[in-house]
This record gives sequence, structure tokens and C-alpha cells, in this order.
Amino acid sequence: MLSVKSLTVNYGPIPALVNISLDVNPGEIVALIGPNGAGKTTLIRAVSGVVPVSAGSIFVSGYNVLKLSFAQRARYLAVVPQARDLPSVFTVWQTVLMGRTPYLGWLGQANVADRLRVRWALERTQILPLAERRVHELSGGEQQLVLLARALAQESPIMLLDEPTAHLDLKHQSNLLDQVRALVDEQHLAVLMAMHDLNLVSLYADRVALLANGQMRVLGTPQEVLSAQYLNEVYQVPLHIIPHPDFGNPLVLPDGSRGKKPASTKNEIETDSGESGGSDLVSR
Repeated sequence: MLSVKSLTVNYGPIPALVNISLDVNPGEIVALIGPNGAGKTTLIRAVSGVVPVSAGSIFVSGYNVLKLSFAQRARYLAVVPQARDLPSVFTVWQTVLMGRTPYLGWLGQANVADRLRVRWALERTQILPLAERRVHELSGGEQQLVLLARALAQESPIMLLDEPTAHLDLKHQSNLLDQVRALVDEQHLAVLMAMHDLNLVSLYADRVALLANGQMRVLGTPQEVLSAQYLNEVYQVPLHIIPHPDFGNPLVLPDGSRGKKPASTKNEIETDSGESGGSDLVSR
């Protein structure tokens, strides 16, 4: 389990996170949402040990992250960043093998168990056929799956994902999140994931943490958090919340009044044009 208690992070004199507390349990996806600058990525980076913590504590599986070495921390936490600046000279296999670094001996040689874990990670993310390809030859969606496979090879019970679907098309977004959801359910991983797409959050997350100005605004289920009460205030834009037609999850839509006229107005226009001879124009 990941447990964050009263976490505060400062960038110089500027507070980036203030008194953040949340738990992520095995078999659960907790999504971090909020506008740009809310503190989502900072929280991911603080938990992973990339940025220093000013106050508070972070525990993983009962261990204080702030007192663990890099190698020790990597056995409990795996990070899936956005697919950018990947080592272009490495193959997919070599990149995923990097996830085994915390377990390699002092000579840095992979053994049979390491190679089996890498193969399993490639198979699990459905990219084994790409194993010998260079990373720079892959699409953005394929590269993101490589990063997910690398995290799985790391064999950590907790996974941190920072905007994993950014810049991906619908197919690759769905494929990636389907993989994450299945792994959470089957492997009982605990996942903390920063996301911008609120509708994907609604469909895939078990709980949602809404951040604003570095503070926790609300933490709860998608039905509790993805409501006009909270979202209109934090995002400062008119939104419509409607239930998903199949699952009932809340779907978040912008007002859109400046871009498209309501259907009733369109119908009125069509009716008016028909009464004034519009039907003749159609027949022609």
C-alpha cells in the first residue's frame, strides 16, 4: 500500500503541495486530476523521490520512502512517465530490461529469472513482437507500452503514472488503460495516476483526488468527485455532467454554447425554412 500523510513540497519560497494525504490500496487505481499547475506531477515526483519533501511522510508497504536508497525504493515503486526522450539506440528488449536494474548483481548481468520477467512483461503488454526494434522506430503509443512493460519488469507492487495517455490517439489510450486496469485487477497493483482526461478517469479509476493550487479539494469515487459542484469551481468553466449510457459513470462535457447551437434551435431553423419554401430547395 502507498500512504501519503500531510505531504508538503515547496519550490523555493513557493508552496507546490500543501498538507496532502491519501492512500492507494492494492488492486486500486487512484487518479489525480486538476487544472494545470494544480500539483499532480509534483505529487508523482515527490512520491517517487525526484523532488525533496518539505514536510510529511510517504510509506510504501510499511517502509518510509524518504529513508530508502534508490535501489530499495525501486523495488517498491515503479514510475511510468510520458514517452519522451527514450534512449533511441536501445532496443525494446534492452529498454524493458532496465526495469530489472534493482535486482542485478554487482556485475550488472541479467540472469534467467530477469530475462523471464522481461519476456513476461513484453507478452503482458502485447509488444513481444517489437522486442528487437529500436525504441525510436516506434509510435508514441508503442513507446508508452514499452514504459509500462519496463515498470512491470521492475516487479514493484506500486506504480506511478504521469499523464500516460498524453498525445495518444483513442486506440492507444484505450489499449494502455485497459492493460493497466487488467494488471491492477490481476496482479493487485496499487496505481497512482495523474490524468487530464476526466472521462477516462471516470471509466478507469476507483477513486479520484481533485487538486487545486497544491491542495486536496476532494477525494472520493468518480461519482462523488466528478460533479458540477466541484469541477465548475476548480476548472472555472461551465460543464455538463451526464451519466454514461451503458455504465452510468459520470461523463464530463464542456458547455460548448459558443461552438454549437442547441438542438432545439437547429430544429426551429429547419422548421422555419420548410415553411418558407425550404422544401423546394431540398427537392432541387
